Amino acid sequence: MNPEASGAEDRIWTVPNALSLARLLGVPVFLWLVLGPRADGWAVALLMLAGFSDWLDGKIARAWNQTSRLGRLLDPLADRLYILATLFGLAMRDIIPWWLALAIPLRDVMLLGIPPVLRRLGYGPALPVHFLGKAATANLLYAFPLLFLAHHDVWYADVAGIVGWSLAIWGTGLYWWSGVLYWVQVRQLVRGARRLKR
Repeated sequence: MNPEASGAEDRIWTVPNALSLARLLGVPVFLWLVLGPRADGWAVALLMLAGFSDWLDGKIARAWNQTSRLGRLLDPLADRLYILATLFGLAMRDIIPWWLALAIPLRDVMLLGIPPVLRRLGYGPALPVHFLGKAATANLLYAFPLLFLAHHDVWYADVAGIVGWSLAIWGTGLYWWSGVLYWVQVRQLVRGARRLKR
């Protein structure tokens, strides 16, 4: 590997990493807003800001050549923590049923076996995030603010509910589908490694 490329991969202080870290720090603030003062307006604004920064850090990483190993870990971690925090907050407020709040984390539990397999094969801790996983996360991150808005007595509540639930259902389906595809990728890597040993 090119030493310069390897050094770039090991960078910590980049703009995309700073954005991902800011998203991570926003997770407890979001939970407090939802479950403490129930300041849903601020909570929705924070969710929307997190969704925008998720898009922005990927854009900057590619445009400024600031991709890094840490970024590939921080970005999906921030997304997952926001999703889990939002599911928990929505379920605690009786905005969504508990089965939905549990269906999404169960997919992540299904993927816990992947990092040890990848390390054993020498591929590192995680697979690159593919488009389907990103699409699933985007659907869910758009769904949650709408579900919050639908829970209030406002003129657009019905529309927000219809669109929010549509995105939530699509997002959950895509989230599980992307999880299955990750396991398919791992299976292909295992088969390739076995062929090389022969």
